[in-house]
Amino acid sequence: MQARRCLSLFAVAALSCGLGGHPPIDAAHAENGLLAPSRISAVYRVMLGSLNLGDFRLTATFRGEDYEMRGEGRFSVLQGLIYEWRGVTAGRGRVTSTGPEPAMYAFSYSDSAKMGERLRLTFSDGNVTGVSIIPNRRIPNTIPVTQEQLEDVLDPMSGAFLTAKSDNPNGDLNVCNHTLPVFDGRQRFDLVVTPKRSVHVKRTTATGYGGPAVICKVKFIPIAGYHPDNPAVRLMAQTNEIEVWLVPLRGTNMYVPYRIVLPTLAGYGTAEVTSLRVSGSRRASAEP
Repeated sequence: MQARRCLSLFAVAALSCGLGGHPPIDAAHAENGLLAPSRISAVYRVMLGSLNLGDFRLTATFRGEDYEMRGEGRFSVLQGLIYEWRGVTAGRGRVTSTGPEPAMYAFSYSDSAKMGERLRLTFSDGNVTGVSIIPNRRIPNTIPVTQEQLEDVLDPMSGAFLTAKSDNPNGDLNVCNHTLPVFDGRQRFDLVVTPKRSVHVKRTTATGYGGPAVICKVKFIPIAGYHPDNPAVRLMAQTNEIEVWLVPLRGTNMYVPYRIVLPTLAGYGTAEVTSLRVSGSRRASAEP
């Protein structure tokens, strides 16, 4: 049972922790607009220790300022004989000069232990306006989330893939220098992102990525919505070993996660790009 909880935690947290910062955009940049692709397609191989759990597939589509994102993952141990987990996540909103403004975030999952959940968040002007969780299994003695803590927050998906931007395509460590407020539907937490170093990664697959990357240290700061004695949350809060590697998308000013490293109670988890495709780089309006 403990291993099952760790697998589910990693599946959700891998996206949440794949966050980079967004440096200030100068007036000339805002006037000319943000560089953005029309579509991003990425595949991440998810590992827990030496176990290949499966793939997470992400597609992001941009139309003007508007974005839509969808991700699907199926993770299993011994081809599902011991454990299997399936999840779908989606989001939409718009991208402005100050970062993403989510309008909706949804996440659902089911597993071989016959557990499952459907979660949906709605936003307005950066504030959470609605939370729906089915079934809503209430955990006693959790720290309550206040309405003030749901103001000016990001959902895990928009934070992970839409916040890191720089005009420097050669590995800009400035994208690793921010604190990001996140609400995932249950927990409110901050991610303190700081720079570690720049590296060069080699392409390992025909559709993969090769080139500059920056490694960011990520500190998980729980705020509300969790049980103080939860061992997985305690581990995440105490560790200094969470990191995300960000890589620039050619022809844009976007940086996206290439590799995520996350300690869990069952060992180290990683998610790493095996395929990254970008199409239709263009300028999109930066006006709010």
